[in-house]
Amino acid sequence: MNWIPLTTEAQLEQLLVRSSEVPQVIFKHSTRCGTSSMVLSRLERSAAPEGIEFHFLDLLAHRQLSNAIAEKLKVHHESPQILLIKNGECVYDESHMAISIDDLSEQAALN
Repeated sequence: MNWIPLTTEAQLEQLLVRSSEVPQVIFKHSTRCGTSSMVLSRLERSAAPEGIEFHFLDLLAHRQLSNAIAEKLKVHHESPQILLIKNGECVYDESHMAISIDDLSEQAALN
């Protein structure tokens, strides 16, 4: 998995604009959560689907950015959480052990 660190609201705005060309994924990770670490490990062992950009948000370091994401995309904050963004909107979100690269790939193809 080739993660792009997400650390600023300016990056978030660029990501939202770019989502009109290429689907964008945000993975919200808590370094203090065992479930989040397990999901991250599972994602990193998976082959990343072609044509999707993956962003990594460290919730503990960037909680304010996480709140901005929840507000802009109108999604309830979870941790861990994965968001699929197309055309500036969140078209799929999942949390905890329900996060799956296969489900994400399927949703990316559908939406």
